[in-house]
Amino acid sequence: MQRVGFIHDMLDVKVLILFVVSRSAYPVTMQEIYELCFQDECLSYFDVCTAIPEMVKTGHLKEVGEEKYTVTEKGREQGEVTADSIAYTVKVKAMEAVDEFNRKSTPKEYVSTEVHASENGEISVTLTLTNDSGKMMELILAVPNQNQAQKLSAIMETRGEKLYQMIIKELLSAEESFEH
Repeated sequence: MQRVGFIHDMLDVKVLILFVVSRSAYPVTMQEIYELCFQDECLSYFDVCTAIPEMVKTGHLKEVGEEKYTVTEKGREQGEVTADSIAYTVKVKAMEAVDEFNRKSTPKEYVSTEVHASENGEISVTLTLTNDSGKMMELILAVPNQNQAQKLSAIMETRGEKLYQMIIKELLSAEESFEH
């Protein structure tokens, strides 16, 4: 009987893994990769457990921290080239899962805010987002008073990753409009 779905062999598993891991804002565990990739009934946890060590060996993924993985530059480049081979419905579901994961998964140690008051009375709030590779974004906003600075700082701590994603999305869509 013919298998129905996108996943037919180990190459399909690896292409889907590259797709989701390259879009994940933070390192992901094997279980998280499986959950993000499980958009097709033909994917098994065993497939993911087999593919990830192979992808680490080939330099497409790298292990960071305790059993967490990120995509390498080689993996990101190859993932972009092969992403078109993923079935549209699987790609859309996987992207939605990754977006949800990114919204919910911002580790506290990756987000920091600071309120600065200069000698001339100007007040600013700095949001810094990092990941295991280093600084992702630093945003400094001027605010009119200390009360707003404290409120903004608290909001940025909980929604900093969402802000980052919105900025990236907007900048990339602006780039696409320049190309046309």
